Formats: sequence, C-alpha cells, structure tokens
Amino acid sequence: MGGPTTQRPTLLKRIWQFALDLLINQWFLFALGIMILLAYLFPSVGKEGGHVRAEYSVEYGAVALIFLVSGMQISTKTLIARAKQWKLHLVAQGLSFLVTPAIIFAVVQIVMAAKSRTIDFYVLVGMVITGCTPTTVSSNVVMTRSANGDDSAALIEVTIGNIMGTFITPALVQMFLSGNMSQGKPLSGGAEIYRHVFKQLGLSVFIPLFVGQVLQNVRPKEVKWALNTFKLPKVGSFCLVLLVWATFSNAFAAHSFEEISTESVILVVFCNIGFYAFFTVICFCLARLSFLPSRLYAEDNHSVCAKAARWFRFTKRETIAICFCGAAKTVALGIPLIHTQYTTSPESIQGILTIPLVLYQGEQILVAQLLVPLFKRWVRDEIEAEKMKAQIQADDGRPSVEAPGMEPVTVGKSEGDMKVNERERSMSH
Repeated sequence: MGGPTTQRPTLLKRIWQFALDLLINQWFLFALGIMILLAYLFPSVGKEGGHVRAEYSVEYGAVALIFLVSGMQISTKTLIARAKQWKLHLVAQGLSFLVTPAIIFAVVQIVMAAKSRTIDFYVLVGMVITGCTPTTVSSNVVMTRSANGDDSAALIEVTIGNIMGTFITPALVQMFLSGNMSQGKPLSGGAEIYRHVFKQLGLSVFIPLFVGQVLQNVRPKEVKWALNTFKLPKVGSFCLVLLVWATFSNAFAAHSFEEISTESVILVVFCNIGFYAFFTVICFCLARLSFLPSRLYAEDNHSVCAKAARWFRFTKRETIAICFCGAAKTVALGIPLIHTQYTTSPESIQGILTIPLVLYQGEQILVAQLLVPLFKRWVRDEIEAEKMKAQIQADDGRPSVEAPGMEPVTVGKSEGDMKVNERERSMSH
C-alpha cells in the first residue's frame, strides 16, 4: 500500500514541473494568445485613439525601446561593417521585394481561377498588398537575437528594407493590381505615406538607435550593467506582444473580421502559415546554397566555382537573420499604405484589405518563435568556434574578432577595458 501513496505525489510533482517548465519556456506564445483574446474582448483599450493611445505608446514607444536596446548592444564598428555588406542587402531585399510578392501573387491568381463565390475579392487584394510590403521593423531584430543570429545584420536590413519599401511597395501594388485585379487598384496618390513612414522610422528607429550607440560608446560600463541588471535584451519580446495586441485591437474595433466569410478567414490563415514557412525555406536554401552539392563549396575544393560558392555562402548566424528578414512583412508600412491610397473606398473595404496583413503579423511571430529553439541548436557549433577563435586571438595579444549578438551582455566593452582585464589576468597568474 505504500507504493501508490509514495508514487502519487511524485507523479503530480512531475506533471506540475512539466507544466511550469512549459509555461516558462513558451511564455511568449501563451502571452500572445492572451493578448489577442484581450484585444477581442476589449478592443477599445488598445485601438488607435483608445484608452492607452497605442498609436503612440505602443507603435512608437515599444518599437523605440527595442531599437534603443539594440543600439546599446551592437557596436558601432559592427553596424558600419554590416552596412557595407552589399551581398547581404542584395539577397535580403531581393527576397523581400521580388520573390515573396511574386509567389503570393501567383497563389492569388490560382484562387481567382477557381472562381469561388465564398472568397472575398478584397481579401485577395489584401494578400497581394501584404506580399508587396517590406520586412517588419521590430520582430526580426528580436527573433534573430533570441535565436543567437546576427542581430546587427537584421537591424541593418529592416532599416534599408523599410526605406526602400516606402517607394517600391506602392509601385509593386500598382503593377500587380492590374488585369483581372484592376478593380482593386488604389485610386489615391498616397503622398501622405512618405511623411508617415519617415516619421515613424525617425522617431522609433533612428533616434533610439543613435541614443543607444552614444550611450554604449560614452558609458560602456554603465550600459553593460544596465543590460545585465534589468535584463533589457528580454524586453523586446514583451514589446512584440504589445505590438500584436495593438494591431488586433484595431482590427476587432473596426469589425473587419465580421465583413468577410469564414472561408476567407480560413484561407488567409492557412495561406499565411504556408507562405511564411515556404519563404523561410527559400531564404535558408539561398543563403546556405543548400540546393548545390556540398562538395561544390567544400574547403578542400580549390576550383574557381568552389571559391565563388564559398564567397557567396553566408554564415549560420547571417542565415538566421536572412530567414527572419526575408519571410516577414510589416504592418507599419502596409496599413498606412492602405489608408492613404484607398481613401476614396468605404471603410469596410479598407478594413477587409488589412485582414491578411494583420493575420500575417501575428502568424509570422508565432511561427518565428517556434523556429527560435531550432535555430539556436543549429548555430551552436558556429558560436563555439567564434568564441574559441576570439579566445585564441586574445591569448596571442591580437584584437579579437567581435561576434555581434553572440553574447549580448559583453557587447559594449571598449578595447581599453579588454586590455585592463588581460593585465589583471596576467598579474593573477
């Protein structure tokens, strides 16, 4: 009789520990679901012009906090180096503005060819607009950092992508919405979009990033202390949850989901998941040249083709940044674009056009969060190799090669601090 009574508490304890570990490890997904539910129940709180004025407190404040922390973590030298890496820009922006919109447009054409009466036409137009938007501003940096990827590369790409998207996205929308989709082509000029986007980029990206860089270079020890003490690198994930909450609050407050059929919502949900997963695979294969035989870029192959393949092939940490940046789409440009270029359309149509983009934002963050642990395991060996290389160079007295984002709490050390620490270690020996 003693057996069951002694085993039962152990079993309950294991179940409780498993549930607690699951809640802690996947808190982001649980928080995401809770905030979407709150947005549905109380849309007036987080909508634009609502109780918390989310258009300022969240869309500017939360994003600004993400980029302030990024500026405090990533060294100026690394940002400059990434800005000069034109190969990275070519791949990331090419995927974002050429590959992804073409694939989404092709799928929309297939759906239109089926001539289903239950799928709303303007939902399909919204899917095309979603494909034409640039990469998202904030989640890429947060997810890349969480996966131990190259967050400096992600930061540069989201900045370049959103500046380019201000001009490229309206042109792509005009190009794709022709022929059998000309009924959904915007009629307004949309000059207001430029003012809105550059204002948001300036206040929520450039200024916080600049302030973070100044703090890091002027007060490196204090910045390191603040990053460690207040766990600032973790704050970005909470800010992402707030952004999703504000976006869904606007959609629920406008009753956008009530304007379309259930079949349209189901189509968008499953297409978005498929799009993001497929885009991620394309980004991964292109960045790592996975479609080529491995012997073609092997280190012992000294042919011209092998050297060219190795030169083009990205590191694992850069690949993670490309995967998150190339597959993502932003509401920061997409929704203002819809509101400014469809000003002559009824509000109900404007609401329907935003549905694919709103759902894509939530789903891309959900899928990206699931990819984070996979990427962390995959990149582990490269990080260990970078640490070992840095340690060897430090022991030899040579300046170490910085690996941005690999160890966030150590970023911000000045060269003088490293020399002082080296002298202290030699004296202790």
